[in-house]
Amino acid sequence: MALQAGIVGLPNVGKSTLFNALTAAGAESANYPFCTIEPNVGIVPVPDPRLERIHALIESQKILPAVVEIVDIAGLVRGASKGEGLGNKFLGHIRNTDAILQVVRCFDDPDVTHVDGSVDPLRDIDTIATELIYADLESVERRIDRFTRSAKGGDKAAVLHLSVAQRLYALLAEGKPARAGTWTDEEALSVKDAQLISSKPVLYVCNVDEAGLHHENDYVARVRAHAATDGAEVVVLCAKIEAELSELEPAERAEFLADMGIDEPGLAKLARTVYHLLGLQTYFTAGPKEIRAWTIRQGWTAPKAAGVIHTDFERGFIRAEVYTIADLETYKNEAGLKAAGKLRLEGKEYVVQDGDVMHFRFNV
Repeated sequence: MALQAGIVGLPNVGKSTLFNALTAAGAESANYPFCTIEPNVGIVPVPDPRLERIHALIESQKILPAVVEIVDIAGLVRGASKGEGLGNKFLGHIRNTDAILQVVRCFDDPDVTHVDGSVDPLRDIDTIATELIYADLESVERRIDRFTRSAKGGDKAAVLHLSVAQRLYALLAEGKPARAGTWTDEEALSVKDAQLISSKPVLYVCNVDEAGLHHENDYVARVRAHAATDGAEVVVLCAKIEAELSELEPAERAEFLADMGIDEPGLAKLARTVYHLLGLQTYFTAGPKEIRAWTIRQGWTAPKAAGVIHTDFERGFIRAEVYTIADLETYKNEAGLKAAGKLRLEGKEYVVQDGDVMHFRFNV
């Protein structure tokens, strides 16, 4: 699944440093062929200790983690919604992503100039939110014009779309993002059809200095308080340290982390948070050639999950053989699982659970 998160931020907040560290981490990920899809798109592995738990009992040539695609969006400036800077290009790129990662500066450094002259993370958040809302207002205005004409003719779908668009306009005019609205299932489909930028889930990435990794500073506390009202998530990391870590060999990296008193790189936490922000989950396949994490949306049935491997698997789906990692650890191998009745046969209606290990039977 190629779902993307767009990384945005004002100038000099550490966005480019973080993106470079992310793509360096992807490039060196063991057994995963890193690639840059475009100059500004990187594939980043999602660390998952369950892969090693499976590998401890099933010998395999390769281990392939799940991944997320991170898009480095051109830096935003005030007036982007009116075409300032790379405004239109910026808005086009971000409209095509599935979630927004906003890097927010949460550190003081007299040598790093802030575009607005002082450090204020909530002002930075508001600057970007305002530009996205302005862009969405224009989109919704066009949508209202479009459906007003067809709604007059009695088209029921048009009446629904018009009603939702008018409520969206009122919400945006109050300075609130589209995701702040409450919608029925039918209305939510109309909101999705509108493809509004401010309807996308948001993750605030607080870029702190080294001290900020050990003691939460006031800047981060303010971002957390804002995120709680915005329904957004927060990850705290130091882009400068992540960049340094990305240049080290694995053994040196472990030593560096230990010296810093950090359990894991901030990028690992970021990748996992993005994965869940996008509403994704993982199932595994395991055999002598590879143990692999496959990405699906929550709630997918077995045939649809099989289709991620190959469309033939979905089209010709017969059944899935499913077991849990915990049962594998108890019974040691698939023969033991079968003998204990722990290798389940599931049909087309089975909803795949996060962490399932699966084999698919199909016939095309």
